[in-house]
Amino acid sequence: MAGERAARPPPHSLSPRGLAIAGWTALLVAAAIFAALAWNVSGHTPLVRLDRQVTAWFAAHRSDAATAIMLAISHAHALFAVAMWSVVFAAVLARLREWYWMLTLALAVAGGMLLNLLLKLAYARVRPDLADPLVTLTSYSFPSGHTASAAVFHGVLAAFLVSRLRDLRARVACVVVAAGAVALVALSRVYLGAHHLSDVVAAGCSSTVWLVLCLSGVHGLVRRKMDAR
Repeated sequence: MAGERAARPPPHSLSPRGLAIAGWTALLVAAAIFAALAWNVSGHTPLVRLDRQVTAWFAAHRSDAATAIMLAISHAHALFAVAMWSVVFAAVLARLREWYWMLTLALAVAGGMLLNLLLKLAYARVRPDLADPLVTLTSYSFPSGHTASAAVFHGVLAAFLVSRLRDLRARVACVVVAAGAVALVALSRVYLGAHHLSDVVAAGCSSTVWLVLCLSGVHGLVRRKMDAR
């Protein structure tokens, strides 16, 4: 029995030093940006005027092809869709017996969605006011729920792949692809007139903070388990 435990490979985890440097740097930067955005959206600041200008620019430069693409990206990252993607990812993790990563996924996605809802209620910012909106929503705008859920889901997926890869270029590619996917979701929400620019940036920042906390907390447990062997 002891020999079987010794032969069992250690659970896949992130480098504690790499997570500490990259993760906590990202957390501090994201928290600072979110705080600045949250302070600005509460008043009539230059940022609010920039939000209106960006929204108006996208509304004036729509096309049928771009609208179809942006709608597809947005629908693929709606809250229900992300929940379904998470179930599929969790099934893969269960098959791989990656229980700590399943816990990370559950905390990051479910907790990230709840955090976004609480922030929406706290700031109660109205949606962009357009004469011909492509989507009509009655919920609050700040921060973007689609962007937040995409950030935590793709963030966990990228972190898991990074933990299993050894080639630096492959690791960087995972992070770049994940960031690009989140950026596309954010762009789609601004293009469709569902959110202001600051809404999607703030969502990315708040989700980054939550993601780092989840990764650090759960994978601290992994390291303690490995050290105890």
